Amino acid sequence: MKKVEIFTDGACKGNPGPGGWGAILRYGTAEKEISGGEKNTTNNRMEISAVLEALKCLKEPCEVTLYSDSQYVCNALNLGWAKKWKANNWMRNKKDPALNVDLWDELLSLYEKHRMNIIWVKGHAGHPENERCDRLAVAAAEKFK
Repeated sequence: MKKVEIFTDGACKGNPGPGGWGAILRYGTAEKEISGGEKNTTNNRMEISAVLEALKCLKEPCEVTLYSDSQYVCNALNLGWAKKWKANNWMRNKKDPALNVDLWDELLSLYEKHRMNIIWVKGHAGHPENERCDRLAVAAAEKFK
């Protein structure tokens, strides 16, 4: 199984507002940067989108180490929240629906194909790849202003 590192970040100018996401995929010494965005979105949607779009780039099951500064994404995957929401017909609890169901549903399908190790990194704290992803995300969001 190939070992791939993925670094992601999302950004939003206003919440909701114009948003962007950025990701770096690293396999050995090879790196690929990807980014995108939407005109009217939320920060959490962009954080999820960064992970989703990065996983879409993988052509086969891989051992993935994902680095994200989003506690929402990391906890939803590491603690099984997203799987629980799906099992409960996309309800967070008895009265509150889960948010971003469209993205989580697609992400969970891809997540299951890989051996995932999720690592939370503190945002805006000098982590080189996180800072690069932030720049990618902000630049993508700027295109929608």
